[in-house]
This record gives sequence, C-alpha cells and structure tokens, in this order.
Amino acid sequence: MTSSRSSVKSIEVVEPLGNRVLIRKDEARKVTKVGIHLPDKMEIPTITGRIVAISAQVAHDDDYPIEQYDKVLFNPTRGVPVDFEGDNRLFVIPVEDVVAVFRKED
Repeated sequence: MTSSRSSVKSIEVVEPLGNRVLIRKDEARKVTKVGIHLPDKMEIPTITGRIVAISAQVAHDDDYPIEQYDKVLFNPTRGVPVDFEGDNRLFVIPVEDVVAVFRKED
C-alpha cells in the first residue's frame, strides 16, 4: 500500500519577498534592428523582461501598478540571479529598479 502523498508531485516556485519582483530577462539579441548579424561573442545588452512573480508587499502597494506577465524595463545592477530548473534568465529585482512598464494604447 502506497501513501497518496508519494504519488502527488509538489511544484516548487520562487516567491520574491519584501519589495521585490521576479523577472525573466528577455533573450539578448544577436541581430540589430537593421538586420546586421553580430558575432557569437557580441550581444546587444537587454534590460527588458517579463514579470513572473510579485511579492505580496508589492501586490498591495498602489505605487507600483505592475502585474504578472507585464513587460518591463529594469535596471539589472542590483538583481539577484536565480538558477531555477535550468532557467538562467530569472532575476529577483528590487521593485524600485523596475523603471517602466510597456503598455498598449487603445
């Protein structure tokens, strides 16, 4: 007889704490906007990404109108890289380092 607990897989998540958000950084581009292909050693640095998770503190703060899956512009200098399940583009970022949110106008 097996326990039902052993047959249920638990899912591990990364939850930012305090005034922080979890961002998946966009892939660095290898081609410029005008179509010039860059060598493998060169990349155009990117500081855009998508919000993956928001701490409870930020979610309840009206000063930060961001939501999960928003595309944002952020300053990565104080970000903490998170190597989670082989994804090396996740960063925990202080919410004050999110400097802009991309919005579509109707």
